[in-house]
Amino acid sequence: MGAAPQGAAPFSIGWSKVRSRPVFRPQEPARQEEDLHARHYSVQNTPGKEPSIPGRQSDIPARLDRLPWSAWHWRVAIALGIAWVLDGLEVTLVGSVGAVLERPDTLALNATQVGWSGSLYVLGAVVGALAFGRMADRLGRKKLFLATLFVYMAATLATAFSPNFAFFAACRFVTGLGIGGEYAAINSAIDELIPARVRGRVNLAINGSFWLGAALGAGLSLLLLDPRVLGPVWGWRACFALGALLAVAIVLIRRHVPESPRWLATHGRHAEAEQVIAGIEAAITRRHGPLPPVHDAALVYYGDKPVPPLRDVVRLLVRRYRTRSAVTFALMVAQAFFYNAIFFTYALVLTRFLGVPEERVALYIFPFAIGNALGPLLLGPLFDRIGRRKMIALTYVLSGIGLAATGWAFMSGWLDARSQALCWSAVFFLASAAASSAYLTASEVFPLEMRALAISVFYAVGTGVGGFIAPVLFGALIETGSRGAVAVGYAIGATLVIVAGAMALKYGVDAERKPLEEVAPPLGADDE
Repeated sequence: MGAAPQGAAPFSIGWSKVRSRPVFRPQEPARQEEDLHARHYSVQNTPGKEPSIPGRQSDIPARLDRLPWSAWHWRVAIALGIAWVLDGLEVTLVGSVGAVLERPDTLALNATQVGWSGSLYVLGAVVGALAFGRMADRLGRKKLFLATLFVYMAATLATAFSPNFAFFAACRFVTGLGIGGEYAAINSAIDELIPARVRGRVNLAINGSFWLGAALGAGLSLLLLDPRVLGPVWGWRACFALGALLAVAIVLIRRHVPESPRWLATHGRHAEAEQVIAGIEAAITRRHGPLPPVHDAALVYYGDKPVPPLRDVVRLLVRRYRTRSAVTFALMVAQAFFYNAIFFTYALVLTRFLGVPEERVALYIFPFAIGNALGPLLLGPLFDRIGRRKMIALTYVLSGIGLAATGWAFMSGWLDARSQALCWSAVFFLASAAASSAYLTASEVFPLEMRALAISVFYAVGTGVGGFIAPVLFGALIETGSRGAVAVGYAIGATLVIVAGAMALKYGVDAERKPLEEVAPPLGADDE
C-alpha cells in the first residue's frame, strides 16, 4: 500500500515544552463551523508570547503517518480486525440457527423470541460500548481490547449450554457487552495506528471483515447442523462453543499489539510513547530502509486534558461539533436499522416465505456474505481518492434505492430463494461499504481525548435506536405472514439510509488523507 521513501536518515524531534503560543498554517476553507478547529493541527513557535495553557508539542502523529505500509501494519490490522469477524460469527449463528431454535427438541422458541434474542444482543452491545468506551479513553486502548475479548469469550461459551430462552437471551446480552466494548477500543486504536493516506480503505476493509465471520458462521452451522455430523439438537451448541475457542486464539495474537502512542502522548506518558514509536520505526526501517525526516511544521500541540469531564464531552458534541454529531448519528441509526432488520430475520424470511429447509439456510448466507465482504475491499480505496462525503453519500443512497426495489419485487412475488439472495448480495455490496464508513466517520471526526467515548455514544445511540428496534419490528412483521408488511419494513430502512446519505453529502467532513489531529485537533489547543 505504498513504498518506503529512501535516502533520508531517521529523524526524531521527541517532546519539548511549549513556551509560546502556536501559530497555525492556513487550511483550506471549511465546509461547516466545526472545521474551523482544524487550524490547530500544525504548530510552530512564535517568540515573545506565552501560551494560553500549559502543554506539549509532539511529532509522533507525523511519524506514524509517514510510515510505509508494512508487515507490522498487517499484524495490527489482523489482530484488531478480528473483532468484526467475531461479531459476524455471532450474528450469523443466530440468523442461521434461528429456525433450528424453533424446533421442540432444541429451545422451542417462536419467531418473536428469535427476534428478541437478536435485539438483546444489540442492547448488550450498546451497554458495553458505553461502559467500556469511557474506560478506553481513561485506561488505554490495549487494556480494553483485551478485557472485552475475555467477556465475549466467556459469554459465547455459556451460550452453548443454554437450557431455555431466558438463559439463552441473557448469554446473548452479555456477549453483546463484549462486542460493544470491542468497537470503541479497537476503532480508536486502528485509526490512531494507521497512516492517514490509507486510513479510509484500511478502516473499511477491517470493518468489512465482519463478513468473513459471517461466512465462517454459515459454514459452521451448515456443517454441524447436518444430521450426518451432529444434527440440529447438538449442532447449534457446538457452533457457539467453537466461537469461544476462536477467541482464545485471538488473545494470543492481540497481546503483541502495542498501546496507541497517540493515547500515551495525551496522558503525559511521553517516554512510553517514544519507546513504542521508536520500536515501530525500527521494525519498519529494517525491512524498508531509512525513513524521511519529520519537519517542525508537522508538530502537534497537546493541551493537558487527557480525559475531559463528561460535561465537557457533551458540550463539545452539542456545540462545537454539533453538525458532525448530527451526521454521525444519522449514519449510525440508518445503517444499524438497515442491517439488523435484514440479517437477524434472514433465516425466517427464507423459511417462512420462500420455502427453504431450515438446515439449508446457511447456503444462502454465502453469496450474501461475499457481496458484503467485497464491497469495502473494492470500494474502500475510493473513500481515500474521491473523498469521504461523496462516497458515503453514493453508497448510502444507492443502497436505499436497491433495498426499496428488492422489497417491491419480494412483495410482488417475483423472487424465489436464489434470486432473493442474489438481490440482497448486490444491495449489500454497497451497504457494507456504507455501514463501514459510518464507523470510520465516528472514529475520525472527534478529538483523540474523547474518541473512544464518542464512538461509544454514537454506536450506542444509533444502534440502540436502529438495531434494537429493527429485529423486534421485523420479527412481528414476519409473524403476520404478509409479504406486504415485510416490504413496509424494507421501505423504512431504505428511507433512513437515503436521508442519511443526503446529510453526509451536504454536511460531512472531508477527512480523506488528513492526519487525525487536522480533522479534529487535540483538546486544550485553544480553549473556548
